[in-house]
Amino acid sequence: MKAAVLVARAVFPEVLEKLAAHFELSTNQPDAVWTQAQLISQLQGKQGVLTTGSERVDAALLAACPALKICANMAVGFNNFDLDAMSAAGVLGSNTPDVLTDTTADFGFALLLATARRMAEAEHFLRAGLWSRWRYDMFAGAEVHGSTLGILGMGRIGQGIARRAAHGFGMQVIYHNRSRLDAATESACAARWVSKTELLQSCDHLMLVLPYSPQAHHAVGAPELAQMKPTATLVNIARGGIVDDAALAAALRQGTIAAAGLDVFEGEPRVHPDLLALSNVVLTPHIASATLSTRRAMADLAADNLIRFLVHGQAVTPLNPQILNGAASA
Repeated sequence: MKAAVLVARAVFPEVLEKLAAHFELSTNQPDAVWTQAQLISQLQGKQGVLTTGSERVDAALLAACPALKICANMAVGFNNFDLDAMSAAGVLGSNTPDVLTDTTADFGFALLLATARRMAEAEHFLRAGLWSRWRYDMFAGAEVHGSTLGILGMGRIGQGIARRAAHGFGMQVIYHNRSRLDAATESACAARWVSKTELLQSCDHLMLVLPYSPQAHHAVGAPELAQMKPTATLVNIARGGIVDDAALAAALRQGTIAAAGLDVFEGEPRVHPDLLALSNVVLTPHIASATLSTRRAMADLAADNLIRFLVHGQAVTPLNPQILNGAASA
């Protein structure tokens, strides 16, 4: 008898075909964003679910969905999962690392360039019909090449950004991470570990690439912003909540830092209204991994985790692999 699986958001039809070959499949191609109560209702009798960052899996949901065995997130981040509660309930979690590393690093660097060189601000000026003449300081921004890039969080994506910065733009790269990288990786990235205080005080551009956790909540707030150069820029492609958006808006308005580029926000898709009112911030709607090939690879990997676990008792990229031992011995 086939296991029952829910795909909680719209996804590529080819991925649905692959899943339908193995499971009794329920889908959401209209792409409704369900409430938690609606998600629980849809999950009744389901052994697996393909989720995105908009579906919260917590203890209450797990208690209401006792048949559930695996939640496969179509994302590298998994702050929508209460992983401790999932492990306690014997539910496997999986994510999609590696397949989006380079695409996200590309976007992070694009957002850095757009922020430093005031591209969005200049485009809005042009579209509004305000460009009538040249002026020596018109939209003069900050240099990127040869400047100092500070990276907070130095996992796969942070390392990809470091390599682009050092080898492509001749930037001096400094980083702060919970664990220092080994010497060989630091050399490959041409990056130097520093304290968080030195990172904030020394960088011309700050890139946030650390995973979200309760400990990382508001890792950059008013005290951290006050330590940065008034000419510095900040780019967040990590997760909403790592930056205190209200404090950032105040810092941008007051000239504490020069500009920011944000792909993620607290409480998204809501964006803090103070950020929307500012011209010195570039805003994008959580699209750092948004190329067709990368999003397809993410969906395929999430599907492969469902198939490997529910059909074969294994997984490709498990988040709590101890569950696999329990499944094997059950």
